Amino acid sequence: MRRSSFLVRIILIGILLHIYVGFRLIPDMPIDTVGRGLCALWLVLSIFLIPLGMLARTIKRQPLGDRLAWVGLLAMGFFSSLLVLTFLRDVVLASLLTIDAIWPRAVAMGIWRTGSAAAVPLTALLSTLVGLVNARRRARVVTIEVPIDDLPPALDGFTIVQISDIHVGPTIKRHYVDAIVNAVNRLEPDLIAVTGDIVDGSVPQLRNHTQPLSRLSARHGAFLVTGNHEYYAGANAWIDEFRRLGLIVLLNEHVIVDHDGARAVIAGVTDYSAGHHDPLHRSDPVAALAGAPGDVLIKVLLAHQPRSAEAAAAAGFTLQLSGHTHGGQFFPWNFFVRFQQPFTAGLARLNGLWVYTSRGTGYWGPPKRLGAPSEITRLRLVPGEPD
Repeated sequence: MRRSSFLVRIILIGILLHIYVGFRLIPDMPIDTVGRGLCALWLVLSIFLIPLGMLARTIKRQPLGDRLAWVGLLAMGFFSSLLVLTFLRDVVLASLLTIDAIWPRAVAMGIWRTGSAAAVPLTALLSTLVGLVNARRRARVVTIEVPIDDLPPALDGFTIVQISDIHVGPTIKRHYVDAIVNAVNRLEPDLIAVTGDIVDGSVPQLRNHTQPLSRLSARHGAFLVTGNHEYYAGANAWIDEFRRLGLIVLLNEHVIVDHDGARAVIAGVTDYSAGHHDPLHRSDPVAALAGAPGDVLIKVLLAHQPRSAEAAAAAGFTLQLSGHTHGGQFFPWNFFVRFQQPFTAGLARLNGLWVYTSRGTGYWGPPKRLGAPSEITRLRLVPGEPD
């Protein structure tokens, strides 16, 4: 009941936003009455397509469900840019009106109104197409060197390849995952870290499309932690499936890796919000480190959300690998991530803890990435600079 009322509120807000865009753009567009009618019709269709795209994964009939998801999610990506650009246009027009009030006829307001009204949907369409290309191409490899104080010589150059937030679902399928796995294996890492949000759907729906993960290959294995989307899709079933695929799932626990005589702790916690879905899965960095040998200095934590970092730093971890944020995925959402998470993307320092936040290897929702490219991250441990 609570979920349905939330959905109704979201739809009502969506309707109001569509009305705002329509009233602000359509009257000023340099087109005839028929053209304005078609624009209004598109906005009406968009009101229905967007929620349909979000709910399409519940449609069991295929390929209908996936096709509806594609249409609805593309409409969402387009409208998102349309809304932002409409708001920015209003800010610009308000500024120009102020100038015109101070210096009459200094600005050709009529030309600005019609020109900007036409430019907004064209720019939104272009950004959606560019964002689609960026999202659908295979994630690039990003190499990051992490300077570690007192790094054992045997661990100098130790390589962790991180993938995160693939979101296998209506628009991301087996061939997309295959390409990621092939790229990861070509890097020949010492260890693979899979930091959650791998799926958007149930095991029966997506088992065939996650199968390529069984081919992930690294000297010390591939380790996985749950993200919030695993809990939306049935976390316990997915944990069993990931283990069947040969991934080492860490649920508030750790393993000791012996690398050429040097040891490191590789720990993982359940998603930061997991306790809301299953009290037995409450995220606990301290428990993840319990029983670890005191003489092992290098302690790596896999934690889906960056906001686990404060507890990880207090627990004594050296490095935390996270995802979740997608780097904002596309403008302007990168500015809003920081209201929920302490880090948006890249390498950061929190007290004595290094935190790396991946922009994600796939995408969520609209197949669109602008200013936040997807990544396969190759992290190399290197000695820290002496004091």
